[in-house]
Amino acid sequence: MSDETTRATQRSGLTHVRADGSAHMVDVSAKDVTARQASAAGRVLLSSNAVAALRDGNVPKGDALAVARIAGIQAVKRTPELIPLAHPIAVHGVAVDLEVVDDGVEVVATVRTADRTGIEMEALTAVAVAALALIDMVKAVDKHARITDVRVTAKSGGRSGDWAEQP
Repeated sequence: MSDETTRATQRSGLTHVRADGSAHMVDVSAKDVTARQASAAGRVLLSSNAVAALRDGNVPKGDALAVARIAGIQAVKRTPELIPLAHPIAVHGVAVDLEVVDDGVEVVATVRTADRTGIEMEALTAVAVAALALIDMVKAVDKHARITDVRVTAKSGGRSGDWAEQP
């Protein structure tokens, strides 16, 4: 890595990048344990036939919303296995909600912990995996389903304080 790239990396303040530009896991052992919460949301865009099947409970594979909810909850607990630099943290609460809307399904996840680092990646993973499971459940009805707008919508706790998406 060039000296110019190293200086740019140091100036960026990226905590998961060493001065030489290589990635590493941040040491959070000296941080205080605090209550933290993060919420994320996303959308699965579906055909009108798939929306009707969900509303009528006629999805060929069964209760698609329940399967997606459980998949999102399971995903939270597996986040450090999927995201290389995510810390294993104690998960104290998870809510995954799916709402059928006219053009698909809104997926919202809220995850809580009392630990030394944030839980945003867990909330994002819950939404992404719930959306993937939903697509798996409805793919016989809608081969063109797609996931969109996955994002953190709010966080609280920790040194950086509280934040919420503006409407």
